[in-house]
Amino acid sequence: MTPHIEAASDAFAKTVLMPGDPLRAKFIAEHYLDNVKQVNQVRNMLAYTGTYQGVPVSVMGSGMGMPSIGIYSWELFTVYEVEHIIRIGSCGAYSPELNLYDVLLADRVFSETTFGTVQNGDPNPFRSPSPELNQRLIQSAHALSLPLKTGTVHSCDVFYRENSQDFQRILHTHQALAVEMEAFALFHNAQVLGKHAACLLTVSDSLVTAEAASPEARQTAFTRMMDIALHSIANA
Repeated sequence: MTPHIEAASDAFAKTVLMPGDPLRAKFIAEHYLDNVKQVNQVRNMLAYTGTYQGVPVSVMGSGMGMPSIGIYSWELFTVYEVEHIIRIGSCGAYSPELNLYDVLLADRVFSETTFGTVQNGDPNPFRSPSPELNQRLIQSAHALSLPLKTGTVHSCDVFYRENSQDFQRILHTHQALAVEMEAFALFHNAQVLGKHAACLLTVSDSLVTAEAASPEARQTAFTRMMDIALHSIANA
């Protein structure tokens, strides 16, 4: 176990789905997985392991922000020998081409964060996902006839910004279609450790139109993202 995860050394599958919200991890475990066992509840960061169509899979909340997913993904990769982490989270749309509930696959992330500089001295503001994982997710979306968009995502340390319109600069300068708060740290850790990571996002609100999904609607709409991720694991 670690200071943050109480699970036994063999408690996690080689692939872990990571929503930000631990209650969404609980929802996935209860509605999608068979033979489920809860393996962590430290700090209420719930984690479960079970099977999906006979294939072992784990699901665990990451919390909000890069420091949180940075800790959990590092410990999963190093202590629990997890090989693949697929973040399944929400994002805010920067682009008018994105609508509420669209599913977006990050093919690159941009961030102003110092996470990489502090972690290993790498100041590059961009990180990339695993090409293999992304290809599997694209194939799964196609197999399920579910629309999937791809593009650059902005990973930001600040949720409440004084200049709420600054997203337009980031959209035009870095072609970032949407914003979230975790993918950069996840991709960085995977790169450093020789592991695999991907990030699937559902648009929960739009900075362009000011539309926002209700909590109830998010729970229902986010299932398309879960279906794509789980299908990619079952058909790897």
